[in-house]
Amino acid sequence: MPSDDITVEVDGLTYSYPGHAPVIHDIEFRVLKGEMFGIIGPNGAGKSTLCKALNGLVPQFYGGTYGGTVTVAGMNTMKHTVADLSLKVGLVFQEPTNQFSGVSTRVDEEVAFGMSMMGFQREEMLRRISDALKQVGLEGLEERSPFELSGGQQQRLAIATVLAVRPEVIVMDEPTAQLDPVGKTEVLETMRALNKEGYTIIVAEHEIEELATFADRIIVLNEGRILFEGSTRVVLTRIEELKKIGVDPPSVTELSHVLAQRANLKPEPYPITLDEAIAFYRALLGGHAT
Repeated sequence: MPSDDITVEVDGLTYSYPGHAPVIHDIEFRVLKGEMFGIIGPNGAGKSTLCKALNGLVPQFYGGTYGGTVTVAGMNTMKHTVADLSLKVGLVFQEPTNQFSGVSTRVDEEVAFGMSMMGFQREEMLRRISDALKQVGLEGLEERSPFELSGGQQQRLAIATVLAVRPEVIVMDEPTAQLDPVGKTEVLETMRALNKEGYTIIVAEHEIEELATFADRIIVLNEGRILFEGSTRVVLTRIEELKKIGVDPPSVTELSHVLAQRANLKPEPYPITLDEAIAFYRALLGGHAT
């Protein structure tokens, strides 16, 4: 894999919070420029900690014991400040209000806050605010209070605060976990659009069905270790291994597995999306499915 194609390199990452046992053990993986890269695993697997390690919050903010190296867009996260790293990698938290400044009373002010702390000039800030809000579909809401927005709008605003800095990599820590179905759709569509624009997206996510439709590759964490990794199709069709650690594969994939076993078939491969499942069931029923 040519080094110029790699934007994230994690080598031997091991970490424990102060006074605790290690929560990440000897993790190693690469992310290519422009990839949509998924991280899945049961609760407590280390997903959030790994996300924080990608922008230097672990260990710079949290302390603890750290080993290995993390390099993002050519920057070693132990040799650069979190502020400097934020110009290359942005982190979107699971709870969007945790990302808000707490002092801004308007949407546009919230987007401006981080840039103002970094010393951006006013005219440049105005351009970037406009661009970022357009990218996440919040144009026209500049004067609205961030706390008057819906959950999906708040999460998209959190993404806009990151986009305004124009990082190369955007890391999202379970960005749809607190949202209703409408909000989830809004955020997932935003993620897809940003990836199409060329952003490298790394997302830790419980919505396995959604990851199946857009992730290029996935790693599976369990007890702080990478259990396995590979293309989305390869990972999500390892049904028994996923269920053993408490991760449910896409519903259509699991159902197809059950039906195939009952019919004594060995399909290759199982479907991972609804469209694929329709074709699979039609074939399974001898072409009589409607």
